[in-house]
Amino acid sequence: MADRDQEVAGTDPLALGELLTCAANNLWLGIILFGSDRKVIFCNPRYREMYALAPEQVGPGTPIKDLIEHRLKLGLNIRGEAGAYVRARTEGAVASEQNVQQFADGRIIAYTIHPLPGGGGMATHEDITEREELSAQLKERNLQFDIAINNMSHGLCFFDADHRLLVCNSHYVDMYGLPPDRVRPGTPLQEILDLRFEVESVPAMTREEYATWRTSVATSAEATDSIVEMRNGRTFKIRHRPMPDLGWVATHEDITEQRKAELQIAHMAHHDALTDLANRVLFGQRLKQVLEQGGMFAVHHIDLDKFKAVNDTLGHQAGDTLLQDVARRLSQLVRGSDTVARMGGDEFVILQTPISDRNEADLLARDVVSKLSVPFGLDGHQAVASASIGIAIAPGDGSTPEQLLHNADLALYRAKSDGRGVHRFFEPAMDAEAQGRRALEQDLREGLAAGEFELHYQPIVKTCGRVICGFEALIRWRHPRRGLVAPSSFIPLAEEIGLIVPIGEWVIRQACATASRWPGHLHVAVNISAVQFRQPGLTDVIVGALAASGLDPRRLEIEITESVLLQDRNATLATLHQLRALGIRIAMDDFGTGYSSLTYLQCFPFDKIKIDRSFVSGVGNDAGSLSIVRAVAALARGMGMTTTAEGVETDEQRERIAAEGCTEMQGYLFSRPLPAAEIERRFLGADAPALPDRFAAA
Repeated sequence: MADRDQEVAGTDPLALGELLTCAANNLWLGIILFGSDRKVIFCNPRYREMYALAPEQVGPGTPIKDLIEHRLKLGLNIRGEAGAYVRARTEGAVASEQNVQQFADGRIIAYTIHPLPGGGGMATHEDITEREELSAQLKERNLQFDIAINNMSHGLCFFDADHRLLVCNSHYVDMYGLPPDRVRPGTPLQEILDLRFEVESVPAMTREEYATWRTSVATSAEATDSIVEMRNGRTFKIRHRPMPDLGWVATHEDITEQRKAELQIAHMAHHDALTDLANRVLFGQRLKQVLEQGGMFAVHHIDLDKFKAVNDTLGHQAGDTLLQDVARRLSQLVRGSDTVARMGGDEFVILQTPISDRNEADLLARDVVSKLSVPFGLDGHQAVASASIGIAIAPGDGSTPEQLLHNADLALYRAKSDGRGVHRFFEPAMDAEAQGRRALEQDLREGLAAGEFELHYQPIVKTCGRVICGFEALIRWRHPRRGLVAPSSFIPLAEEIGLIVPIGEWVIRQACATASRWPGHLHVAVNISAVQFRQPGLTDVIVGALAASGLDPRRLEIEITESVLLQDRNATLATLHQLRALGIRIAMDDFGTGYSSLTYLQCFPFDKIKIDRSFVSGVGNDAGSLSIVRAVAALARGMGMTTTAEGVETDEQRERIAAEGCTEMQGYLFSRPLPAAEIERRFLGADAPALPDRFAAA
């Protein structure tokens, strides 16, 4: 070893210089030495290569000025004038300098000048083009990364294995309400949790509970998704993903509005949009649940008795308000364990659970009927809805939701049949009645097709002279097994199922055809159902019947009840005026039995008022009935209308009616309704007896 040191120490200076020159010539850096006279002493090949210099262009003695001017020719970018640039670098003492040169071709060369003893200097030149490009690319990527993570819709954070923050975006800081100046790389997780507790952007846990939970998630090697509801009302979805170095990355998504929307959609799927009560779906689910749980409970099927009248007279907006008010009243009557639902239209249902006996259901039903009988205020108007209720009690009245609802519906049908505004419990006999009703419905449909209906006619007699002036057409059903069925037994059902429309059309055609055979001074009266009146084309049906029969329109009289006018009043009045324009007479039937008949007389000029038999029957012994008949007769005279008293059965009633000024009468005193052939034989035949005897014969 000592011999080697001696060998190096004794190296020939010329040999050492050659070694240094060899090293300089193989450096990646360009090197140039110049003296105090600013002339080249030495430059290596790398320098010549960097500036595209031939060996003869640069060598010992070459002025530095020439080399600088050469670089300018190569496209060196400088500020200011070229001569000033050259002078600044060739005059005066050599000073230390570090600079970066940029060329027009895109190359970037960094150089450093080191002063040497004696006034000269050494300059190193390094081509950093590639490095600068890589640096620029890295800066661009960093900028893009920064823009990307700060424009994410989610909060993002990276933590290392020591639970210290590496990176987070601004959305993470904002969504948790953290102070930006205190959330930097290197911030411990615990410190961030402390900051979140200060602004209550944490779940409903204690600080220790939350720190334990969050730490367990952070140290888990498993990916974890969590939905966390914060104390401040926000809801976040956190996706935790472990990293290979035991750190983790997590995204934080604010799903507050999404959760609200999901809850709203779920609510809408199970609640009625108008009243916010449970809908049919939710009611069915709860009914199924209480059946599975066992025990005693009640199903109340509620139907509003007068909703349609409100809807037709005050409009759909008022109808909607009424339904909302009904929903509020029902909700106030039930317990937390009960369910109130709207099944559609004006039908509601209450699931009363649990109950200990039938009396609890009875009390609730009475409360509902009482509460809904109180008038509703509807935009300056008052309306009475009232309600009918059918009740089924489980488990006795059914073991399935379908059975219970069906039986409650049967009980409701009985309540409405018994006069409305009442409640009825299901009874087994109701099912048999329903089956009988379904059978009657089927027979009714078949009967129309088979031609089983016929018209009977009852004479209408003038009080002055007791002369027949017309006949009222009354439908009968000659059933092959049931015999002759009265209208009261099938007309309500026909109206309910819509069959009254074709039946009514048949009545009009048949009555017109029959009356066309009678003397020209006789008219025929036909009742038009409210259901039939609602159908479009009624005027066309009547015109067609008149044309087919050849009956003078002035001999046809249409009888309607006030229920017809409870519908769309404008459309109804338009139809009535069309019929009147044809010459057809219009009569109000059953006058005085409704609550607003006088109003209807004012809105449409009827030709006739028919006084209901309930008033006529009492004229002999009831001062009130007599007063009503007297008032109606006077009212009709004052308005230019005729009056017909229905249900006259005794001479006393006839005399009283005549004395009060009624113009026409009909009833069993004169004749019961008879088939057309019998009417013609008894009253219209050429060999018929004198008029007074005809009535006696009838």
